[in-house]
Amino acid sequence: MRIGIAGIAGRMGRLLVEEVRAAGAEPAGGTLRPGSGKAPPEGVAVLPDAAALFAAADVVIDFTHAANAEAHAAAAVAAGKALVLGSSGLSAAQEAAVADAARSVPVVYAANFAPGVNLVLALAERMAAALPAESYDAEIVEMHHRQKVDAPAGTAIALGRAVAAGRGTTLEAAGVESGRDGHTGPRGTGTIGFAALRGGQVVGEHTLIFAAATEHIAITHRSFDRRAYATGAVRAALWLRGRGPGMYAMRDVLGMD
Repeated sequence: MRIGIAGIAGRMGRLLVEEVRAAGAEPAGGTLRPGSGKAPPEGVAVLPDAAALFAAADVVIDFTHAANAEAHAAAAVAAGKALVLGSSGLSAAQEAAVADAARSVPVVYAANFAPGVNLVLALAERMAAALPAESYDAEIVEMHHRQKVDAPAGTAIALGRAVAAGRGTTLEAAGVESGRDGHTGPRGTGTIGFAALRGGQVVGEHTLIFAAATEHIAITHRSFDRRAYATGAVRAALWLRGRGPGMYAMRDVLGMD
């Protein structure tokens, strides 16, 4: 299987090349961020643009930036190739463009490709279904490295959506509380709170707390190495072989449904 990698000279790009090779697949080449000045991994071709990358690959893995999501989704459709998308911070319009592409080609789109995180997401939904929103406040605390540009992180938002789904609603309908400062008034019942911490070189830490008057329940996931994301993304790429068009999640790849 030929796997293309967008942003091949970055930290994730290099890990992806290693994991593609470890899985017995072929790196089909990659693209570089304009003006990056970084050299690609040895033995991997640099392609001029997304169109050339999708033409050379059976599937492309994209962890670059939300701003590239629409163009890469369109390139996938034009080439009739599969896409594994792990960029975070997509807007509603960007997510809609990816969903539209999934009507024509297979797409795995996930906030996080680590198997442990996806198990936590499944647990979050089940816990939220069992713990009444009127009695248990849901708070999500996440911490990442100081270079991360979006907040809350994509995985934190996915946790919020899992909690909302467990409660039979959506994150938007439930209401979000984040960035509290000053006299904000009492916490809204049934809302979902977020706190985003940034500092150092933390790969990723997420804690979901259900807080009631009589007890607190917390579940935490910590990532110590970005390789977990790369391994999961390559697993998703290989899983897409022979799949029809559709929007797939990492829980589909893991066989959790």
